[in-house]
Order: sequence, then structure tokens, then C-alpha cells
Amino acid sequence: MQLIQENPDLSAYLAADEAIDHHHPQVREVSARLAADVHDSYEYARVAFMYVRDRITHSQDADDPRVTWRASDVLEQGTGICYAKSHTLAALLRAEDIPTALCYQHLGVVHGLVAVRFNGAWHRQDPRGNKPGVDARFSLDGERLAFTPDPASGESDHPVLYAAPHPAVLRALRDATDRAQLWRTLPTAL
Repeated sequence: MQLIQENPDLSAYLAADEAIDHHHPQVREVSARLAADVHDSYEYARVAFMYVRDRITHSQDADDPRVTWRASDVLEQGTGICYAKSHTLAALLRAEDIPTALCYQHLGVVHGLVAVRFNGAWHRQDPRGNKPGVDARFSLDGERLAFTPDPASGESDHPVLYAAPHPAVLRALRDATDRAQLWRTLPTAL
């Protein structure tokens, strides 16, 4: 699949916004801690991915009713669904000047991922969190995502790389009073 930058200006994929608040002290503290033990940006990206995948629970898997959407809140509360975890990984990577896009799959509902730019190419990553049947890994040599869309079931990859969270995603997260309500209002299309 050919990935398409929504914005041709690569600096847009380094910007902070309300959800990807990489200037927040909580995000800066975690990014500095992760960066202290690595030698280059590739290793940092891998370590940041594993931190979000493994240390931030997926609220559905953990049966946590809280809804988070801002990266700093996700880091503080330690939980979030795929969108929130993607916002957090994007913030940690952008905090270290690694261009990062938000991207999506349609799996009956919209599923959130990130794409990181290295060596002039975008590489999709899925920090959702592993569980039985899900084995997502950081990879620059071919995708190791949590899910593979089934075209026969109407599932698909969405090729657009967004600099900011899609408005439908943000609206669902912001409007939800808890995860149960969020689950009923997840976007089914972009």
C-alpha cells in the first residue's frame, strides 16, 4: 500500500497539538528518561514503542473504564485505547524530533496506528498492546502490526498519514464519559 502524507510539509509531523502535547512536562520527563539509555534515534523509537505498547495498558484489555486521549494524560493514568496509545507514541517520538504520523485501519471500527519516518520512508507501527492472538512489534523491515485487515470482510488499511488526530477520533474520545460509551460510539469510517 502506498502511504500518502496529508500534509507535504514534513515539519507538520513534528508539531505539538492538544492531543500530541509533546511539550508537556510529563511527556518530556518520559522522553528524556527513555532517551538517556539509547545511542541513536532508531533505538529510541524502538524503546518508546515498547514503552507505550507494554507499560500503558489498553483500557479494553484491562477492563479500565477511563477514557484518555491526550498523551500527557495517558502517561499519567497509564491507560488508553489504540487512539490514545498512538497519540502518546507520536508525542514521545516527536519530542525527540522523529517525524511521526497518525494512521488508521478499518476493522469494522477505525483502529489507530502511527507511522514513523526513517531513511526517507514511512513505517507503520501499532502500539496497541499485545495479548493472546496479538503480537505487534516495532519494525522498519516490514510491518508487524496487531491486525491485518480482511478485505473479504470489508476491512482495509487507510493510506492517509495525518499530522493530527482525525476529527472523528477526537470527537469520540472527548465525548465519551467512559469506555463503555466510547465503545458504542467508535468511528466506523473516516
